[in-house]
Formats: sequence, C-alpha cells, structure tokens
Amino acid sequence: MPNFKLGSRGNQVMQIQATLEKIGYNPGPIDGMYGVQTENAVKNFQRNNGLIPDGIIGENTYRILRSFMLGYDEYTIRPGDTLYSIARKYGTQVYRIITANPLVEPFGLIPGNTIKVPYSIDVVDTNINYTYDVLETDLRGLKARYPFIDFGSIGQSVLGRQLYYVKLGVGQNQVSYNGAHHSLEWITVPLLMKFIENFARSYSEGTSIRGYNIGDIWSRSSIYIVPMVNPDGVELVLNGLSSDNPFYNDLIRWNRGSTDFSKDWQANNRGVDINHNYNASWQLSKDAEPSYGVYGPGPTRYSGPYAESEPETRTMVAFTNNHNFRLVLAYHSQGRVIYWQYDDLTPPESRRIAELFSKVSGYSLEETTGITSYSGYKDWFIQDHGKPGFTIEVGSGTNPLPISQFDEIYSENEELLLLASVI
Repeated sequence: MPNFKLGSRGNQVMQIQATLEKIGYNPGPIDGMYGVQTENAVKNFQRNNGLIPDGIIGENTYRILRSFMLGYDEYTIRPGDTLYSIARKYGTQVYRIITANPLVEPFGLIPGNTIKVPYSIDVVDTNINYTYDVLETDLRGLKARYPFIDFGSIGQSVLGRQLYYVKLGVGQNQVSYNGAHHSLEWITVPLLMKFIENFARSYSEGTSIRGYNIGDIWSRSSIYIVPMVNPDGVELVLNGLSSDNPFYNDLIRWNRGSTDFSKDWQANNRGVDINHNYNASWQLSKDAEPSYGVYGPGPTRYSGPYAESEPETRTMVAFTNNHNFRLVLAYHSQGRVIYWQYDDLTPPESRRIAELFSKVSGYSLEETTGITSYSGYKDWFIQDHGKPGFTIEVGSGTNPLPISQFDEIYSENEELLLLASVI
C-alpha cells in the first residue's frame, strides 16, 4: 500500500515529482526527496481532486496520480456524453480518444461502456531514474494510448523479469534496436522508449519527424525494440540489492564486499556481463579476463562459464534468430562513438551505413580494442547473420550518465533511429 510523505525518498518519489510537474504542479527539483515543496504540490493536487489535502500520498491519492503516470484514465460513458464533452472534461483532444478507442463509434456512444481517455501529456518521462517498474508503467500507458503498437515479452531474466519488446510498423523490412545490455547504461532505455512514443504519436497524427514520413516507414518496415535487455542489473544499479534477492550474499561477494551497485555494476544478477556472453570469439574474451583482473562473477567483463550461459543472452539469440533483421543497433553508453566492425566478417555495406549514421548523429566511427572486441551482441549478429550490426555509444562522461544529458542524447540519435529503419 503506497505511503509517501515528507521525508520519503527514492525512485518512486522521483516519478511522483515528475508526474506532478508535467500536470502543472511545482514539486521542486525532481530529485527523489519528498521535501516541503513536494508536499505543498501534493496538497494542491489533492485539493483539486476532491481529496483531503494532508500532503500524504496514500491509496486514494496514489490511485489518481497513477492514472497520470499511465497517461490515461478509464471513463464510463454517461447519457448525453459526446467525445467533445469528454475531451473537454479531461483537457484533452477528441482525436486522442478516437485513437485510443478504435472500435468506438464516435457518434454512437453507448452509456455504461468504458473507454480510455488519454491526457494531453507525454507518457515517457525523461528526467527520472528509469527503473523496470517505470518501463512496465510506460509500456502499459503507450499501449493504451496507441493500441496499434505491438508489445510483449521475448523471455525472462535470471530473476524472472520480462524482457519486453515493442514492434512498430507492419512492413517486410525488419530491423531491431536494443538497450541496457549493461546496467549502468540504463539511460539507453528512456532513449528507446521516447523514440517509441514519438514515432507512435507521429504515425497516429499523420505527421513526419525530421523529414521522414512515419506512415511510409510504418508500411515499409517493422522496427523491433528491446529497451531493457538486463532488467535485473538495472534494478541493482537504481534500486539497490533487495534483502530477498536469492543471490544476496553472492552478489555482495562478487561486488567486492560492497552493497553499493550504483557505480560499477554492469552485469546481470549472476555477475555475468551479458555483452561478453555471446558466442562470437567467446573463448578469446574468456582468455583475456585475467589481464583485466577478472577471475569470476563480478561487476563487469566476466564472460560467464560458457557462451550463452545466461537466460538474457539466450533470449536475445532466439529472438534474433526468429526474425530476418536487415540490421541491428545495440545501444550503450558512453563516448559518442559507433562501432561497426567484427573481425574480417564485417559486411561490405557496413562502412557506408556507419558513415551515414555518423553524419546524422555527429558520432565518430571507431574500432574496438582488447576484450571489447569479442562476444558482444553486434559481433554475434554479424558473425551468424552476415548482416550489418552496430554498437552505438551515447553521451559523454562516466557511467552512469546523468539523466540531464538525455535531451542532447535524444537529439543526436533520433534521426539515426529513423534512418536505420529505411536504409
């Protein structure tokens, strides 16, 4: 049962603050600390929604806030209602309601039926720590608002979290993008989720993005996106080690005796670096581990006991093998670079495509060195599928990158993401 009040802190508080801000209240800094300014914003929200203005987010307040987090409300049609009157009541637009309810007859509303009413706010927040729970909330909200998108799970992590995918488009040209193989690099998740939202919105409105006709892409291509390949690792980084984690003691040992996973942890919940677990020169990666001080499970670069030992890796391999992807993008951070080669197996057209990606993003083209040259997802894709694969390293600085870099990162990558679907 939710109970947030003055003095509370954490990622859920940050999500609440971001929601309050985008619906017109002022909670102060979006910092996850429930201070006086946040309390006053909650009181104002409560007053305007017929709640007791005590500044405490209990069950009733959270239930209403939750609908804004999801970006829509469910409304039961009453006699005399029109789409215009409902839209006016919610401060939204009629076309948004029609998009979210494709089976509803606009001039034949049936009292007693329930419809989804999207608010006139974005679903995906790009100023918060993007946890697995936020991902699930946003996927639910986007599917309600844009029912024409397809999403589901391609498999599960070590701890049973879903590896979600989203499919945009219905065309024969299939491409795939993924993020957060490495848990510190979680900023790649909202990057892909915001792209999904903007793409779906543009398709529903019949508009273009950066000169690209989204309706045309929708009919020509199918874009498969796996936003968070390593959900267990992202949870360790952002929410910390839970006392009920079945690997609790092992994880502390693998993390050099520390319970702080927020600074160095890139691996999954078994201490395996998923992006060193693919069957592409895996033994070379294994042999290189001692030179990097890696002798078993830990924060980074442990390749696992054998290639594809991890459920996340096997899931990505099976998912990829079940499709005919023209190319793949694996999103990482940081460095503002694009890696496009793998050994002597690099497809001839990869250089041309990489140069176009570099042109639209401003990122430089580089070659991997040392242990980073082996057993990654794009390496395996190039090797097994013989098609172009790219690792895109976004942002600058030290991982985890601050969310304050998001706007710049998104601006640099939006056209790249569009171009990859048609090139």
